[in-house]
Amino acid sequence: MPKLRTAALVAGAALLARRSLRRRVQASPLWPMPALDPPVSGRPRSRALRLLLTAHETVADGVVRLRLEGGRLPAWEPGAHLDLVLPSGLVRQYSLCGDPADTSSYTVAARLVTDGRGGSREVHEQLSEGMELQVRGPRNRFPLVEAPAYVFVAGGIGITPILPMLRALPDGTEWRLLYAGRTRASMPFLEEVRGLAGNRLTVAAGDEDGRPDLDALLADLPERTAVYCCGPQGLTAAVEERLPEGATLHLERFAPRADAVGTTAFEVELRRSGRTLTVPAGSTVLAAVRRELPDTAYSCEQGFCGTCQQRVLEGEIDHRDELLTAEERAGSMLICVSRCRSDRLVLDM
Repeated sequence: MPKLRTAALVAGAALLARRSLRRRVQASPLWPMPALDPPVSGRPRSRALRLLLTAHETVADGVVRLRLEGGRLPAWEPGAHLDLVLPSGLVRQYSLCGDPADTSSYTVAARLVTDGRGGSREVHEQLSEGMELQVRGPRNRFPLVEAPAYVFVAGGIGITPILPMLRALPDGTEWRLLYAGRTRASMPFLEEVRGLAGNRLTVAAGDEDGRPDLDALLADLPERTAVYCCGPQGLTAAVEERLPEGATLHLERFAPRADAVGTTAFEVELRRSGRTLTVPAGSTVLAAVRRELPDTAYSCEQGFCGTCQQRVLEGEIDHRDELLTAEERAGSMLICVSRCRSDRLVLDM
């Protein structure tokens, strides 16, 4: 069979498969899904949607893009993320990088972390088009605020929450972007970013350019410039160190704060269980609680997903998460990373 005809047949089959998936979305009665089962202890987790994975494609070295389709999807704004509930039960957080005006689908991207805890490998190797997946959210802890000027700093997959921000900026806005990565081939959406940013873009590929020049990027900023940074710990720390006076910093980290494990011990009373535990230095409240209550719900262990949120009845909380609002922090904590500022906490467990 001629090569052109074979290619046309393959393309046609792929198109029919995608149309079939979309018909399943439109016809399904499952949107939205009821709430997930409540955890054994603590507050029930947020409501979930069950969506259809209609695209799973490689967009850069080690990066896949997922398109999840449904109906009547909750609205979102640039900077928002989803909790993706994987078939194994793991929950991972991914920034939305599609179009907020598209109310029928969510788009996220995930980098493969070969030495991680298994979530990214599951996304890359075990998810496939046609699967139904649960998501929770969207939530936004990295919103685009109004400012006279902007500087964006993205490290690798950290471009994903920033990409919708670039699309949303009004014409005439003063802004610049530094996009850094190990190699150009590993940097997702690079060509789209080029089209949006033009001469406001600086690309810093480590194998070609070395370390990015943050001093030059952050020099001579207008008063009240909003500096947005999403990337690995080294990059966010470097931006924090160089932030000029008068600028405001907005961070989204890939990992929890380095001080999430404390240096002092404290006691935790589980009021409903009638037990008192010691949380040693170098360990977490979650680890101590699970030794007594092994069915306590948790997932990310990094202060991102909210699965382990517990109500606090007494004690001064040392919040170290990246998730809770000021209102939520008044009476609850994420026990995977947050600690106690005093000698004792009382949890409603």
